[in-house]
Amino acid sequence: MPSLSKLPLSDPGVPDARSGFRFLLWLEIRQWRGQVAAAAWGTLHMAAVASFPAAVGMAVQSVVDRSGSRLALSGALMLLLGVLTALGDTMLHRTAVTNWISAAARVQQLLARKTVELGSVLTRRVAAGEVVAVSTGDVEKIGWFVEALARFTSALLATVGVSVALVVYEPALGVIVAASVPVLAFAVLPLLPAATRRADLQREKAGKATELASDTVAGLRVLRGIGGEDLFLDRYRHASQQVRTAAVHSARMWSLISAVQVVLPGLLLVAVAWDGARLALDGRISVGALVTVYGSVAFLLFPLRNFEEIAMAWSFSRPSAKRAARVLALSREAVGGGAPDPDGAAAHGPALSEGIHPDEAGALVGELYDPESGLRVPAGLLTAVVCGDPDAAGVLADRLGGHSPDRAEGEPSALLGGRALDALPLAAARAAVLVQDKDPVLLSGTLAELLDVPSSGKVAADQALEAAQCADVLDALAQSAADPAGVAGDPMSARITERGRSLSGGQRQRLALARSLVTDPEVLVLDEPTSAVDAHTEARIARGLKELRAGRTTVVLTSSPLVLDRADLVVFVDEGTATSSGRHHDLLRTDPRYRAVVTRETEPDAGPGGPAGPDAARPDARTPLEAMEESA
Repeated sequence: MPSLSKLPLSDPGVPDARSGFRFLLWLEIRQWRGQVAAAAWGTLHMAAVASFPAAVGMAVQSVVDRSGSRLALSGALMLLLGVLTALGDTMLHRTAVTNWISAAARVQQLLARKTVELGSVLTRRVAAGEVVAVSTGDVEKIGWFVEALARFTSALLATVGVSVALVVYEPALGVIVAASVPVLAFAVLPLLPAATRRADLQREKAGKATELASDTVAGLRVLRGIGGEDLFLDRYRHASQQVRTAAVHSARMWSLISAVQVVLPGLLLVAVAWDGARLALDGRISVGALVTVYGSVAFLLFPLRNFEEIAMAWSFSRPSAKRAARVLALSREAVGGGAPDPDGAAAHGPALSEGIHPDEAGALVGELYDPESGLRVPAGLLTAVVCGDPDAAGVLADRLGGHSPDRAEGEPSALLGGRALDALPLAAARAAVLVQDKDPVLLSGTLAELLDVPSSGKVAADQALEAAQCADVLDALAQSAADPAGVAGDPMSARITERGRSLSGGQRQRLALARSLVTDPEVLVLDEPTSAVDAHTEARIARGLKELRAGRTTVVLTSSPLVLDRADLVVFVDEGTATSSGRHHDLLRTDPRYRAVVTRETEPDAGPGGPAGPDAARPDARTPLEAMEESA
């Protein structure tokens, strides 16, 4: 029998994600022991309940025949059936719920593993609202079908068994029952397609409302700044009303199906009681036989309910499994066009959790090269990359990390030390190259937990915090952890709210930078790591970053002159191609396009001095910004 103590599973397996049906079938096969146990206990429970009418009929007939011994025997039989019913029902509930939770946990682990594998690329292929819907409501519905299938199996066996027994026991009434049961079981089939369509519409509306709510909460601070709260509130109110309308529309169809499941068996019960009473009056059957047949038909109402439940579970779980399979079918090859990762993220997970890089990561040293743009990043230097298009910086950062969402199959991957990142096991690639997004996410927990990440062990948390200029952040966290007497607490034990919402944008950015520095990868790629801090703090961060990452390869995608001035090498990427490289001040003098991007000034019209004006012809020409930097 399955046990919840084994959760989470050490290995959830490799799912068959070719279709929703195949995924459900794979789940059933993976949990076949629990399914067999639940079906066995369910069959015992159903058989015990189905035998009660026979015991009651025996008792009634013994009273009619004035047989005390048979009455005592029927009483003992009913007591035994009561014990078996309680045992079967208890164990059925226990195993069925275990199957439900185990299936849901397995799917959640698979989704979590896939999320870790794809990273930020996932939400570029699948809407954020759909990801949330799959990992919450869809997981529950998939588990419901897995749990309901075992009970349906026992109900089907009980229905067939009772129908055959009635035909053998009392053919005159048994034939009526046996012929009516298939009609009762399949009477709701014509209604299921419409019910499924309405349920799908409800889930679609709910997914859109969830996505809208997620986006609204994520941008709440911006919405408050521009006064757009009421606008988005109205949009969400409209979306939620659409969900409510769709839910009511769907519930009406399911109530109709429930009504059919009550009315038709009720008509059969009336017909059997009428015909049986007539046969008993004619003396063709005994009173005990009439009670037995009537009780057996009344029992059939119970397993027929499971037929309705499995229809509902299939209707709800089929699209849920389809959505889950669509997410689980995504791979590094499908998303980024690189080679598939047969080992998966789990293959190297334990090593990373202990802070030990896989063997492959140790050999990944040398130049970082992006064939698409021609960008070359020398090993061991702080390289700043300036992109003419700000949106292109994030795409370039993804490519440098070996997981570009837009690269077509067959196109070359980013190379580190001559080895394609997309062709490496995922854990090895990520142990060697760490990419910090422009908008990094801080998970809820203490500061100590935030900085407790897989690392080389060479950079202490206090060193990373100092380099990222987090002194004021630590003071704020210490005050938040103060005791009732007002004594400041330990900032490392202070709680950080979900996504760091209690902190300012600059504070969140600096804590995220400290987390990346603690990791200390061979290659660190930072996308605009100082965009939300003031100039003085930015200058100190640039100095601390260069000192702490000395001897390590660091790539900073930025257009900040304060960071560019500290870089060992600056590369300018214009319209997707690396066009020039050198020191910051040299590029300011020699590359007009670079100067326009960095200084945010438009190029002067062509004049006597050439396209960039007279100053461009003078090697010692300085822009006002350069003069300000030199005086500082």
